Amino acid sequence: MSNRPLYCAYQVRGRGQTELPTPFSVPPCLRGERVLTLVPTDKKFSILVVDDERAVLTTYGLILSRKGYDVETAISSVEAIQALNRRDFDLLLCDYSLEQEHTGFEVIDYGRKKQASTKAAILTGYASRETAEQARKDGIAILYKPIDIEEFFTTIDKLLREEYDPLENNEEESGLNPRTAEEGSSAEGSTQPGTGRRSRTRAI
Repeated sequence: MSNRPLYCAYQVRGRGQTELPTPFSVPPCLRGERVLTLVPTDKKFSILVVDDERAVLTTYGLILSRKGYDVETAISSVEAIQALNRRDFDLLLCDYSLEQEHTGFEVIDYGRKKQASTKAAILTGYASRETAEQARKDGIAILYKPIDIEEFFTTIDKLLREEYDPLENNEEESGLNPRTAEEGSSAEGSTQPGTGRRSRTRAI
């Protein structure tokens, strides 16, 4: 166990966030102020991953665990709901198409009924205009398969830190997986320039 003191953060209205070792007392200069939040700075974010392909699910679980996240996996919407009944999660990563025509949106809706602040992302190879619009309206990120590993972790980090902007990326509006469109264009020998997305160096 580390010998470094455990720190907690408190935020005071109209001021920034400050750290104090715990157990602690609020310093005299801040007494009488309203403390808004009190959370451990070493918080380990929890993620529930839902995908009906076991190999893919195992891969997601492994790489997220190695990044230090508290990860639980579910291979169906039924397992996901059971997991959500046991505990809350900071983030839900759900495949769009699940078993028996269930979708990741159903899992996310269920999770948010229990904890409205739950962050979420849909993983899919294709998103219709309606699907993309629903995700954007509900503040749900869309990650297109095959998943770019860098984009995967960047999106997760932004969601957990509440820095994700659903309007930042407008590619979903086309209703197509932008990567598939790019690859198809290249295969046909198109001389049109790319969409500006960085090339994939590694995908999952």
